[in-house]
Amino acid sequence: MFEIKVPASSANVGPGFDSAGIAIGRYLTLEVTKSKQWEFVHETKLIPDVLHYKNHYIYKIAYKVSQDKKVTLPPAHVTMKSDIPLARGLGSSASAIVAGIELANQLAELNLTVDEKLAYAVEFEGHPDNVAPCLLGGFIVSTVINDEVFYKKLPSFKTEAIIYIPDFEVKTDHARKVLPKSFSLDEATRASAIGNVMLSALLTEDYELAGKMMEADLFHQPYRAQLIPHYKKLQTIVKRLGAFGTIISGAGPTMISFVPKGTSQKIIQESKHAFPNFEINSISLDDQGLIVK
Repeated sequence: MFEIKVPASSANVGPGFDSAGIAIGRYLTLEVTKSKQWEFVHETKLIPDVLHYKNHYIYKIAYKVSQDKKVTLPPAHVTMKSDIPLARGLGSSASAIVAGIELANQLAELNLTVDEKLAYAVEFEGHPDNVAPCLLGGFIVSTVINDEVFYKKLPSFKTEAIIYIPDFEVKTDHARKVLPKSFSLDEATRASAIGNVMLSALLTEDYELAGKMMEADLFHQPYRAQLIPHYKKLQTIVKRLGAFGTIISGAGPTMISFVPKGTSQKIIQESKHAFPNFEINSISLDDQGLIVK
């Protein structure tokens, strides 16, 4: 009938806490066919088993959209594949939200606009930095003002990227609890200035400066580092190997490095010696976002 493909995302890019995210080349895929009853089949181990379709996260999202639009959600057989690990800071829940919205859009023939899909995604996720890249692809800077979502897609990074996925989880709610509840005016000014310089450097393709600003973040990374034992060691090693900058992906514990083109394989080989239990791979940056075919 149709296929839905949604990329993973890396949110909170450096000082872009809750506002900047980038789509990366790992994917959640749904193959959907007509059926007389609902059924979800998981073909990869990264998706947890669900005993009844009504408890399935993607079904819940699709059902809420159909209820909001006051339409019936026709049953379907959904085969799911994913190479996005859970609770690792790669937007697994965001990709599921976008997939659920599109599932309702296709099955109920809602003809939702991109902005309507994004509004639903932000409503379910709480903030746009993860869901916007999943939906739109690329590097997205976004915010919500008076319940309206504002966003801008920036030019793609002209770098290579490496992800470092450890063998333990960090739950998003736990990662939020370690953050300060408020900042002084001086602290907020310095932190936002770092974010402004990072964006300016990215727009002018000064990736060395952008990397410095990513690592100089004051909003979340200094606090979340206590949950990520490898944080400083990894930054130090890959910086010595030539990386522009290495940051926490989402809420962690995955980290992502942006490196000069042609250097990723050397950095990966050296990093594996220091972190033998990590999954360390180069990763493409997805520019398309949600695809339906």
